[in-house]
Amino acid sequence: MTDQSIARRNMAVLTAAQALGGASPPIVMSLGGLVGQHLAADPAWVTFPVSLFGVGLALGAPPAAFIMRRHGRRNGYLLGALFGVASGLVAAFGIFIASFWLFCIGAFTAGLYGAYVQSYRFAAADGAEGDLKAKAISWVMVGGLVAAVVGPQLVIWTRDAVPGTPYVGSFLSQAALALLVIPVLLLLRSPPAVVQSGAGGGRSLGQIMRVPRFILAVATGVVSYGLMAFVMTAAPVAMVNAGHSVNSAALGIQWHLLAMFAPSFFTGRLMGRFGKERVAAVGMVLIAVSAAVALSGMAVANFWLSLMIMGVGWNFSFIGATAMVTDCHTAEERGKAQGANDFFVFGATAIVSFLAGAVLNTSGWQAINWLLFPPVALILAPLLWQAARRSAPPSI
Repeated sequence: MTDQSIARRNMAVLTAAQALGGASPPIVMSLGGLVGQHLAADPAWVTFPVSLFGVGLALGAPPAAFIMRRHGRRNGYLLGALFGVASGLVAAFGIFIASFWLFCIGAFTAGLYGAYVQSYRFAAADGAEGDLKAKAISWVMVGGLVAAVVGPQLVIWTRDAVPGTPYVGSFLSQAALALLVIPVLLLLRSPPAVVQSGAGGGRSLGQIMRVPRFILAVATGVVSYGLMAFVMTAAPVAMVNAGHSVNSAALGIQWHLLAMFAPSFFTGRLMGRFGKERVAAVGMVLIAVSAAVALSGMAVANFWLSLMIMGVGWNFSFIGATAMVTDCHTAEERGKAQGANDFFVFGATAIVSFLAGAVLNTSGWQAINWLLFPPVALILAPLLWQAARRSAPPSI
């Protein structure tokens, strides 16, 4: 096989893995707050399980990058799948015995699994060259389309599977999905090895983090993913509190997830034609539009439409940010750069997920959406400035 052939093969494998592994976060994020409502002693803590999921993502990203650098992508991903199996089993048992803190441990462990799943997008770019790099990232995210259907539908089909203990079945199904991804990951192949001089190969992490383009790329990822998680964490609880059904809330998350991943069919082409920064900037504008729609009413249609627009905005801005990160490091620097990026992105996600519960409890759904505008404005300006500077095709 040529290098590009290996990259294309891995794109297919990782897309399938994303379809299975990507179904785990929707289950945690759509049910975490609802389970918290039943088990948490203090209403301000209802979204704490979702916050711990984000903490697991953030804390799991650097060691996941280290393990994959030392032992290879495939071995690291297999270890991650075992975290996924354990997370579903622990969360289900926590609900079964009505232990809020045990359920939180399960959510945190799901975050550790998610740290590996999130790096599938970076792994797809390994060995890819030219335009194939951006397309590989985008196509792996297409696997999220299947996850967008599987995750919420499993919530609906299995939430009452265990009589007397709602949602236990949903987290058991989460464990089953992680188990199913193992044979898929065994098909992953390594691209030609890059000669490295140990963990210190290339520039130091401090040097990489001082590069303005890297700072902007990470900041774009932090804002896009953070705002999406801020809204997505609060939305199911806000819908139920507004008198809508749990099924309507789950379907709202499903439409949101479909909108998050459906544009991936063409996001890579858009980045190739217009540039990564421009596509990311359009995503930021759409996030602001989603907030405006949410502020216009509390009907199911308002929730669903705002979540869908938010999903498309996230797709453009987050995939754009991911592609921007890959332009900022060499092959031997990718572990440290990608691990640092995900640490900041998902660390911020953990913080805003917890804040979402507190803001929703004290100030309501409207306040959640008003808070989206300042971060969007803050990141949109440098994105547009950088896009104007990079009118020519980007180069590494």
